[in-house]
Amino acid sequence: MKQITIFDIRIDNVTLEEACNRILAFVENGEMHKYVVTPNVDHIIKIQKDKEFRHIYKNASLVLADGMPLVWAAKLLKKPLKEKVSGSDLFPVLCEKAARRNMRIFFLGGQEGVAQKAAEVLKRKYPEINIVGIYSPPFGFEKDEVENRKIINMINDTKPDILFVGLGAPKQEKWIYHHLNEINVPVSLGIGASFDFVAGTKKRAPAWMQKAGLEWFWRFCLEPRRLFKRYFIEDAKFIYLFFRELLLRS
Repeated sequence: MKQITIFDIRIDNVTLEEACNRILAFVENGEMHKYVVTPNVDHIIKIQKDKEFRHIYKNASLVLADGMPLVWAAKLLKKPLKEKVSGSDLFPVLCEKAARRNMRIFFLGGQEGVAQKAAEVLKRKYPEINIVGIYSPPFGFEKDEVENRKIINMINDTKPDILFVGLGAPKQEKWIYHHLNEINVPVSLGIGASFDFVAGTKKRAPAWMQKAGLEWFWRFCLEPRRLFKRYFIEDAKFIYLFFRELLLRS
């Protein structure tokens, strides 16, 4: 599988279909303790300061470019990627493919009731889908040893083939990594707000905005107070990182 390296992060150069097939192969080949990450601009910025987050990325089994800015940057740096493969695109497609293969799925994360609603939507679309567990943990659970042990036991008791974790970054990636050897799951994926999108509790940007790289702006318009700092102050550093990378390669 071809890979590129930009911003000191290795990214697998795959299509959505190829990414799904690779993840399904982890399960079908009997592999264990694999995990998938989906870097976007916000992740790239966080990785610059968060050494643990960077380490998690460097050791991921599959790294998928989540966001058109990364695709554009890769092209300008003469390391073109085949396409954007976001967690929100990957989640429903992978659920459909897993359903056809009768793979066992576990949903962890989301606000109370959201993952359950997402499961109901998916079951209507794919009646054969085998969702063996759903759990929305309480706020701050990652620091509670008793709660974490409860979640680990819950996952292991249901024996899922694929674990979807929707807690937001970097919490979801760190939780997966910290408990990777305790959860007996072939592959785990951090999928951000994907439960909300499938459940309909959050509306995703129209397809044309996604293609134009304006999904971030759509989210900002929906939650301007919460996301202003992220998009207009923190993520603006991506421009500096891009030009630095461009100069280093010239």
